[in-house]
Amino acid sequence: MAIEIQRDGGVAVVTMSNPGRKNALTAQMRAALLAAFQSFADDDAVRAVVLTGAGDAFCSGADVGAMDRPDTAVLRGRMKTMHAMVRAIHGLDKPVVAAVRGVAVGLGWSLALACDLVIASDTAKFAQVFKRVGLAPDGGAVWFLTRQIGFSRAKELVYSARTVPAPEALALGLVHRVVADGELMGQAMELALDYAAGPTFALGMAKRMFAGAVSPTLEQFLETELLVQPQLRLSHDHQEGSAAFREKRAPVFIGR
Repeated sequence: MAIEIQRDGGVAVVTMSNPGRKNALTAQMRAALLAAFQSFADDDAVRAVVLTGAGDAFCSGADVGAMDRPDTAVLRGRMKTMHAMVRAIHGLDKPVVAAVRGVAVGLGWSLALACDLVIASDTAKFAQVFKRVGLAPDGGAVWFLTRQIGFSRAKELVYSARTVPAPEALALGLVHRVVADGELMGQAMELALDYAAGPTFALGMAKRMFAGAVSPTLEQFLETELLVQPQLRLSHDHQEGSAAFREKRAPVFIGR
């Protein structure tokens, strides 16, 4: 379980590597992603970033196997680390391209949404699966989705928890391009290298302008998540949803 970083010219390629669990993010991986993107902000040699996953998946979300039932203070601490990670990716003053193959669900989809552009393999599948374990979306997913596709479509994706295949994600405007699986990294790198050869400072300032064009800000929205998600983690339905996921059965929710 690791975050791997490789350099190619002015591009840093960040690979989430937990392939046995389809790159589910452990606490250590979240901290490593945060540190990596924070370091890129001050590294003039890095002028664009590609974020991807090892093996046949992008990221299956938070590591459900690590989900326990700690107190609210511990949950808030975990949320703050996750939020810092999302802000570091979204707020980096350099272009960030997500290269997505296979599943990008839950927090994994939030990470892709936090990037500037998404290049998707024809194997890519996206989903907001939080409903299945009795939670609301996190990682800024609701903020990103409503701004990209509007409230109605975003609500349908969250409320249904259905899978969105790559062609539909393209039609919705949630991905920039869909390519054959074997061409994914080549296409993502071509785009990132083009950005890396451009005026990095100007692109960074344009990125800030895009961020300032929406309200509330991501930071303000994440404060709402910080109030909501720890309470849900302590709910009956979340405990039932998590148990059902581990036991590979349908959950029986009671609404509290």
